[in-house]
Amino acid sequence: MMDGPFIPGDDFVLFAGTANPALAEAVARELGVPLGGCRIEHFPDGELSVRLLESVRRKEVYVIQPTAPPVNDMLVELLAFADACRRSAAARVTAVVPYFGYARADRRRRREPITASMVAALMQTAGIDHVLSVDLHTPQIEGFFQIPVDSLSAVGPICDALAGTLPADLAVVSPDAGRVKSATEFAHRLGAPLAIIMKRRESGTHTEVTHLVGEVRGRACLIVDDMISTGGTLVSSIHALREAGAREFYIAATHGLLVGDACERLQEAGVTRVVVTDTVRVPQREWSALRVVSLAPLLAEAIRRMVHRESVSEMG
Repeated sequence: MMDGPFIPGDDFVLFAGTANPALAEAVARELGVPLGGCRIEHFPDGELSVRLLESVRRKEVYVIQPTAPPVNDMLVELLAFADACRRSAAARVTAVVPYFGYARADRRRRREPITASMVAALMQTAGIDHVLSVDLHTPQIEGFFQIPVDSLSAVGPICDALAGTLPADLAVVSPDAGRVKSATEFAHRLGAPLAIIMKRRESGTHTEVTHLVGEVRGRACLIVDDMISTGGTLVSSIHALREAGAREFYIAATHGLLVGDACERLQEAGVTRVVVTDTVRVPQREWSALRVVSLAPLLAEAIRRMVHRESVSEMG
């Protein structure tokens, strides 16, 4: 819910890309504004065409477009939107990218690109002036940009959705060292102890658990992560926790990509419940164990603050 009334002006336009139109519509409803008119088409050879159907001259433009699967298509669409706005004399273009694709390619490996840095450069070149995202994979992503980047946290909305639904003997589990900060916040909000799984990544799709820090024997475990892609990391975490004596498993993640047979893998691993948000269009909503929490109020409040020149970093 927004902290105060939102009074839209003539200098503000909100556009929706095709990556997650339902989220964009929900944000527009929260703000009490219509989505800007646009036409997005593909030529027979796959090339993209973006056309703005209203003037953005000297206006602030917000484009809601997570770079979710198919990542490359959604990224190019975002770049085309930004270029169209820049060439139409928009005052400022803010890319609302709830899920930032390529964020895992954030460091130099042998003869591999730092793709997150490359994407940041492309977004700036296309004319994006500000980026608003949710739970970036690593904080260092912000350092790839020469423009302001605000990364919101989904911990609060997820914890609110989980309140009163979890066992009293819960332990919050970080599936790797990179998630310790957010897992600590989950543990604090839920009043539960923290456990950490240490692992080594063998490839882009396979990790090996090395050891477990914390006591989980006889406890229900809430494993928290920033995303669920194939589910491999979470399944290996569940196996390690089960061997350590844990009795029940819950999962909370911001980005529910759920690609391939991820849902089936998690079901077979014995997951009781999976909670994700709508930063991306969730493909498996009919799964009874899956709950989707909307971040439309959170994103709308951030946009309201931007329009009113208020701090976004102070959002709790």
